[in-house]
Amino acid sequence: MLLRVLRTNGNLLTRRFFCDKPDKKIELPKNVLETHQTAQGQSDNGVIYDKKPFKVELDHTKLYSWCLCGKSKSQPFCDGTHKNVFLKIKIRPVRFQVEKSGTYWLCNCKQTKMRPFCDGTHKQPHIQEIIR
Repeated sequence: MLLRVLRTNGNLLTRRFFCDKPDKKIELPKNVLETHQTAQGQSDNGVIYDKKPFKVELDHTKLYSWCLCGKSKSQPFCDGTHKNVFLKIKIRPVRFQVEKSGTYWLCNCKQTKMRPFCDGTHKQPHIQEIIR
């Protein structure tokens, strides 16, 4: 699975990495991981929405907004809930586009290091112990 980050606070950046299975522990080069986190301009994670990833068909011609705040009613995608001034949410969605149409696993625990894709972080005990 390849990821292309399209917009980053008005700048155009492209980062690519490969993940063939969401359950596989993924080792990314350190510079790619740091660039990807800072490329979105947000190091904070949202609230845990679910303790398992979401399987979805994505089209390479479309631009998607993945919910990072965890409050969207249309998970795993953003529905604009973060814009509600009364909720005081500072986290914004991650905009992305895939290079190849197909099936992808999007993170629902919002703790992934491979935003918006699942990297298996939801399997960690501190996430699995959360009561929902």
